[in-house]
Amino acid sequence: MAILVVAEHDNAALGSATLNTVAAARQIGDEVHLLVAGSGCGSVAEASAAIEGVSKVLVADNAAYSHQLAENVSLLVAELGKGYSHILTSASTSGKNYLPRVAALLDVDQISDIIRVDSADTFARPIYAGNAIATVQSSAPIKVITVRSTGFDPVSATGGSAAVEQLDSAQDAGISSFVSEEMAKSDRPELGGAEIVVSGGRGMGNGENFEILYKLADKLGAAVGASRAAVDAGFVPNDMQVGQTGKIVAPNLYVAVGISGAIQHLAGMKDSKVIVAINKDEEAPIFQVADYGLVADLFEAVPELEGKL
Repeated sequence: MAILVVAEHDNAALGSATLNTVAAARQIGDEVHLLVAGSGCGSVAEASAAIEGVSKVLVADNAAYSHQLAENVSLLVAELGKGYSHILTSASTSGKNYLPRVAALLDVDQISDIIRVDSADTFARPIYAGNAIATVQSSAPIKVITVRSTGFDPVSATGGSAAVEQLDSAQDAGISSFVSEEMAKSDRPELGGAEIVVSGGRGMGNGENFEILYKLADKLGAAVGASRAAVDAGFVPNDMQVGQTGKIVAPNLYVAVGISGAIQHLAGMKDSKVIVAINKDEEAPIFQVADYGLVADLFEAVPELEGKL
């Protein structure tokens, strides 16, 4: 049977994590179908059809899916999912919202946050904040899975020529409605997909001091993140949080400034290719995972580094 991947998008552009999810699906089986549920999402469908390894794109273009409310999307995915062996989506905020509902509607267990495919019914996922890897085998007739995007290299966004099929079905549960949203806007790269990330922790002292990280990030073309301690202290908004309860990142370069390295933070960034730590405490746990460590006062070291770039 084919595998259904639910695309992540904003009705205008396809989310990059979808490419990683398709890569995971391709390791399970050869026939991958991609579902695009949204409103006015023609450009997303067009981009989806070009993805390497996708054989069919299903498009549910209806006002009921304009804001991808979990109550509505889950009904659609569960209805379509009965004809598939696996249902996959990325372990994003959106995916974590609707896919458990899909599993409940199909009366199967969900396998969350996989980082490796061993076979069509066996997968690996991190547990205990990433300190152990569990190998999970499922006998469910339909396997409902969220994929940690950092665990899989993305497939190519071009080169495919999938058939596009329009769906007439519109599932509106009628129990929720969209009210409003406040979007954080920035010229810097999006945190979850950035090649370089500069993060600050409690050692930054206050929100105003993050300005030195913003200057460094602008020189590097980097996104700016933060530890939970910095977010809880009110230094920066919670959409900047990196860690077990924040965003999982795996950039080519991760610069941790004033971050001690609590286990919850490490779970969100330890897969980074190169980790650089700047902290005045030489005993800070962050140095145990860092490729390069500098024991120094961040308020001296960061401006000096920024000045030399």
